[in-house]
Amino acid sequence: MASVVDICNLALAHLGDDATVSSIDPPEGSAQAEHCKRFYAIARDTLLQLHNWNFASKRIVLAEVANPTTQWDYAYAAPADCSVVVSVLASDSIDDYSGRMIPTDTPYFPPVVAAGMYMPQPYGVESDTVGNKVIYTNQENATLRYQALITDPTKFDALFVITLSWHLASMLAGPIIKGDAGSAEAKRCIQMMGGYLQTARVSDSNQRNVKPEHIVPWTAGR
Repeated sequence: MASVVDICNLALAHLGDDATVSSIDPPEGSAQAEHCKRFYAIARDTLLQLHNWNFASKRIVLAEVANPTTQWDYAYAAPADCSVVVSVLASDSIDDYSGRMIPTDTPYFPPVVAAGMYMPQPYGVESDTVGNKVIYTNQENATLRYQALITDPTKFDALFVITLSWHLASMLAGPIIKGDAGSAEAKRCIQMMGGYLQTARVSDSNQRNVKPEHIVPWTAGR
């Protein structure tokens, strides 16, 4: 499992820098450590927002707060570690889709939610008067699926780590290499980051298996 220092040293290696850092919090005193301290959190947090990573996915029943608006029925406090809101669901939803249906055109069974119907509810995210993030929705007893701001690098997938190292390298290239050479190296690192990001997204998405089940009328009663 990679540490923050491991990721920083990997980023420096991408740039061909022979230096290694042993600490960035606090920085050990080298210029490389200072730059890594400056850019690491930015690189990590922006990469977390570029995909709904499984290791950062969480689900929580929201806590209702005072609702100052008339546009939405309910207001909920966003979790403190919420980075990206993915969906707002009813508290009894298994996933973002219904799993089975009895079609509404079947006269022998009562109509229920159709399989494949998108279950997340409309919502809005705003800040209140003191800066707290609030989620507005018409869903009672709402459950939130969201991407958490994960700061522990031991929770990162291996492909996320290598993608993050290239992302960080693209930010370090300018201050470490400088000039036109630094700009060119930053572009190269961004291209490498993009390639690894695509691979990481595919690998991460392949670890999910949510397939709504469609039941046609002549099999609905089975």
